[in-house]
Amino acid sequence: MANTIQQAGGGKIELFDDFTGGNEILNAGTVAPPLPVGNGTFFGVGQGLAETDSGAEVQNALNGVYRFTATDEAEHDSGWTTPIMFDVGLMGTITAECRVSFPTSLVTREFFFGFSDVQTDLAILEGAIAHGVTSTFTLTASDICGFWLSSELTANAEWHAIHNGGTTTGVTDTTLLDLDVDAVAAEFDILRLELDSNGTARWYINGALVKTLAGAVSTSVNLCCSGLVEEKVTGSAAADWDYVRIRANRHWDDDNA
Repeated sequence: MANTIQQAGGGKIELFDDFTGGNEILNAGTVAPPLPVGNGTFFGVGQGLAETDSGAEVQNALNGVYRFTATDEAEHDSGWTTPIMFDVGLMGTITAECRVSFPTSLVTREFFFGFSDVQTDLAILEGAIAHGVTSTFTLTASDICGFWLSSELTANAEWHAIHNGGTTTGVTDTTLLDLDVDAVAAEFDILRLELDSNGTARWYINGALVKTLAGAVSTSVNLCCSGLVEEKVTGSAAADWDYVRIRANRHWDDDNA
């Protein structure tokens, strides 16, 4: 007989960090990723955290803001991740929301917030998840769904939707994925992604629904959620994270519950 008793934790999973303190990553290259960050909900990762000029430091002790900074080398990242732990078909609707900004400028950087099947301690965007140049995405990971920003795109300040692995073929023409909302340096945006159990995805920016796509994401591939900023030249790209919240339905597996 199936175990239907819901004990501690109930039927929901929630991961949240307000980045009010806890584990700062200073002179990160002294210890290789993954590194505990913030209040311990997420792990700091990225090839750009493997150098001593990178890190994750509190910027605002009142509200809680962590600045993740990558080293000043091309294709080096800095950010946070969960383990591969989400199955859209079994745990949807899954929501991921953050409040994020770029402290200095939007140049020489690429950024991703969302879900993928790629989770490595030295994670990189270009060559592992995706890459955007002029008006074309190269979709490297077999499963992706989230927000993208790239200084190498023609629309280099625009938020884009990105997806691959669902029943709807991954779109590589970035002009079809432009969300018509600009990121502005030193100004925060609230990004929210909702993944239904049937694979439909919805993208929200600052509370407004900007895109809905059926079949955007696989309903059977296990995914992680991550937020990464990548330096494209030698500018030590950084992103400021005010908070991150991820919610999912708990999958009651009789073999593991």
